[in-house]
Amino acid sequence: MIADTFEQRHRYTGLSPRFAAAFKFLETFSATEPDGRYDIEADDCFALVQSYTTRPLVQAKFEAHRIYADIQFIRAGNETILWSPLAALTQVTQPYTAEKDIAFYANPAQWTPVALYAGQFAIFFPADGHSPGLECGALSEVRKIVIKIRI
Repeated sequence: MIADTFEQRHRYTGLSPRFAAAFKFLETFSATEPDGRYDIEADDCFALVQSYTTRPLVQAKFEAHRIYADIQFIRAGNETILWSPLAALTQVTQPYTAEKDIAFYANPAQWTPVALYAGQFAIFFPADGHSPGLECGALSEVRKIVIKIRI
């Protein structure tokens, strides 16, 4: 898991050409574009633009992916994303679905909260369990862009 500010994105473009394409997309994406899916490199790299109200921490629900890494970029608002290593997620609550590349897990005994504010992002790899969309002190209206990068 990586968390940083958008100003530091250049540090991560060397991870792969898809990461470079993802950050280029974020640089040029207009705030007036509607929510939805935007293909960057077809199914190998695409963005999901979302607007929502964060949920209370008691509604945390851990997830993990197998073939995609996530860049979760906060465009507006703030949220907490809980992080835990996948190895600590021992109880599956919803088995892996290949079509959506996601499995859900019971909350682990320990996790690390990652507070993200507008202009910040976190990268979650397949070894990173995470629970996004949670309040950061109080409920918030969030505009977020999640970029899915096939690894």
